[in-house]
Order: sequence, then structure tokens, then C-alpha cells
Amino acid sequence: MLVKEMQDEILRIKKEKDVCILAHSYQAREIVEVADFSGDSYQLSVMAQKAPQKTIMMSGVRFMAETVKILSEDKRVVLVNPFAGCPMAEQMDAQMIKDFTANNPGYTVVAYINTTAALKTVCDVCVTSSTAVKIVRSIANDKILFIPDSNLGDYVQKQVPEKEIRLLKGGCPIHAAVGVHDVETARAQHPNALLLVHPECIPAVVEKADFVGSTSAIMDYGKNSDNKDFIIGTENSIVEHLQYKCPDKNFYPLTKKLICPNMKLTTLVDVWRALNGQGGEEIRLTHETIVKARRCIDEMIRLGG
Repeated sequence: MLVKEMQDEILRIKKEKDVCILAHSYQAREIVEVADFSGDSYQLSVMAQKAPQKTIMMSGVRFMAETVKILSEDKRVVLVNPFAGCPMAEQMDAQMIKDFTANNPGYTVVAYINTTAALKTVCDVCVTSSTAVKIVRSIANDKILFIPDSNLGDYVQKQVPEKEIRLLKGGCPIHAAVGVHDVETARAQHPNALLLVHPECIPAVVEKADFVGSTSAIMDYGKNSDNKDFIIGTENSIVEHLQYKCPDKNFYPLTKKLICPNMKLTTLVDVWRALNGQGGEEIRLTHETIVKARRCIDEMIRLGG
């Protein structure tokens, strides 16, 4: 079956079965094209809440599907590829944070959205990469434990120096693998390009950027800027998406290392199979977990996230 034929079949079946398909921005172009919504993980979970469909299919990774379930407990949520995880989301567990707070009382635990449902149950407030600075600044307490991404946490610390922010060793291994040498090489190859990077990159790379922001913010910057050349310092699928959206501009990957193997696990065939009941995994969380995990998301919304 050709790609276009499969896409048409997916569009037909999802309409017939009344299914909403979500695709994270890091998904392949052919998947984004059949999705009802594409974007950052939290954006997608909000879209799922508003969607009239009672079945939601997530083309992304597990923590994203869990977040959808947390915000839409009454809906059936399916992760298209059950093996698509996130090393950053999985590198800390609830007991680790319980132990920290027991030994270090008085800290407000701030969880990046890229965390498991179980980890969110022991956190006080959630943040996205685009809201982290604003939310941390809005917290009444000056003592913050920021998890799990120490690179994003370092970026927040520099923007909010009045807070005491503790960081644990954690983060996205893909973004963290990018070094200053990669920046120097890309700048030499594309001297007129602006460097747009995600704050999950190491501080030394972030410091050399012309713009730092979330995936959506990077895409918006590239689309709206008068500049014609850009080096993209986040998952390389964003380069492709921007090329389609702005064919009159030039987008270059910061490095070929910026490829997330978990995001690349999901294929268009996986979407087709999940729609036909031949694949995918329904996300099941207990009511207790959903209630506890949702508290930190509700607190993020209260603080202006």
C-alpha cells in the first residue's frame, strides 16, 4: 500500500470509528498529516480534553499518553506504539523524590511535563518548557526542587536567580549529547543562520543560541522571523516540518545526532494497525493515580500555565 493510500484509509477509518489522532511534533511528516492535532505534549492533552471523540490515539511516547489520560479520565486513550518510551521521563521514580523531600523538607517539587504519571503524584506543580520560567517565578516558596531535566532547570535558574533551585542528575540524552563543537561546526557551515535551541540542551549550547524556546516556540520563531536561514537545535523532525511550512526559507539541523529513537519507533503502519485494533496499547491508570497526578497539572494552570 502506498503512503497516500494508507493515509486516506486512516482518515476514513478514524472518521468511521470516531477516533481523535494526536501526533507530537517530533513524529514523522506522514503521521502529522493524518492527525487531528499536532504540537507539544501538553498542548495535545488539552486538545484531547476539548475533542468530542471518546477515543484518543497518541502518536508519541508513553508519558504523553498518560498525561492525556490524566486530563481525560473518561476517554479511552491508546498509545500507538507501546514500546515508545522516554528515557528522561523514566529516569526518576516516586520513591526517589519522596526520599529527597523527607531528607530536605521545605522544597516545592516542580515536575517537567516529561515525567511519568507515577512521578507526578508526588510533585507539587507541573511545568512545560514554555511555562517553566513563569511558573517557577510565580511559586510563593523560594526553595525549589526541579525535576527531571537539569538542563532546563539550569536555564530556569538563570532566569529566576532569586530562587534556590536544586537539581538532580537527569535530562534528555538526545538534547544533552549536543556540544559546543556542534554549534561551531553548524555556524561555520551556515554563517547567516540564526541558532534556535531547546532549553533541554546543555547550558554551554543554550548560551550560544540566538533564541531559546520550546518546540512550538522554535517553530513559531522560524515561521515568523524575517530571517531566511536557521539552525534548529532540537529533534530533527522539526527541520522537516519547518521546510514544508516555509519552503522559501532554509532550515538546517544543528547536528545529525538530534534524533529521538523513541519518537521514530511509531510508523504510519502502526497508526493504521492501532486504528484497526491490531496494535497499540490502551493506557490504564487507577482513579487514585489520576487524582494525585492531576494536582500538579491543576496547580500549573492556576499559576498561569
